[in-house]
Amino acid sequence: MDSTMTRKKSEGGIGETVRTVVYAVLIALVLRTFAFEPFSIPSGSMLPTLLVGDYLFVSKYSYGYSRYSLPWGLPIIDGRVLASEPERGDVAVFKLPTDNSTDYIKRIVGLPGDRIQVVDGVLHINEEPVELQRVGETVISATGGFPVRVTEFIETLPNGVSHRIWERGDNMPFDNTRVYEVPEGHYFAMGDNRDSSQDSRSGQVGFVPFENLVGRAEIVFFSHDGSARFWEFWRWPSSIRFSRILDRIE
Repeated sequence: MDSTMTRKKSEGGIGETVRTVVYAVLIALVLRTFAFEPFSIPSGSMLPTLLVGDYLFVSKYSYGYSRYSLPWGLPIIDGRVLASEPERGDVAVFKLPTDNSTDYIKRIVGLPGDRIQVVDGVLHINEEPVELQRVGETVISATGGFPVRVTEFIETLPNGVSHRIWERGDNMPFDNTRVYEVPEGHYFAMGDNRDSSQDSRSGQVGFVPFENLVGRAEIVFFSHDGSARFWEFWRWPSSIRFSRILDRIE
């Protein structure tokens, strides 16, 4: 009898553990689908706003929900539900329109109906140049470790949203473009590192359909500079950018 009771207790304990794990997974899936999803920054296209090694939360509810709000992009939502349009200046995560699977993060600078053009490195919206305030210069390490001098500006969009951008010069490939007329239901997105960003100026990205928006970047919850490998736990403290943790993304 004692043996039987022990076995039942053991089975009950295992069952409780399994139920707890299942509940935890379901709660995590619900939060990831409808509230917040974590993303990491693998490239420097959004410098100086976002750094390589930043980990951030993206609010899924900001723009409503589409198939790309769901795990694995399950096609059970037609268009968007509970839709709310992004504002100019939002830093948004979206599915790359040319393959609908790769995640990109850029700043929304053009809304439906806008005419967007870059002239001598200056963003023009509906034939008007945006306001730029020069902050200064800095030297960064580019691909291959080569030093590159960049100029930092504060860019102010027509709705008053201000953010920092980097420019390497005024004669880079996307510094003089044609006029892009943003179609209805689409948006124009650009990286803050203007001369090192594949964005809506490029045919590889193009206009971003409303349906492809995943969410708005809200806050950095963790950041590291990549100087410590996973197993080098004694170097972890020096590699963490503590000053960026809980930074809101503007």
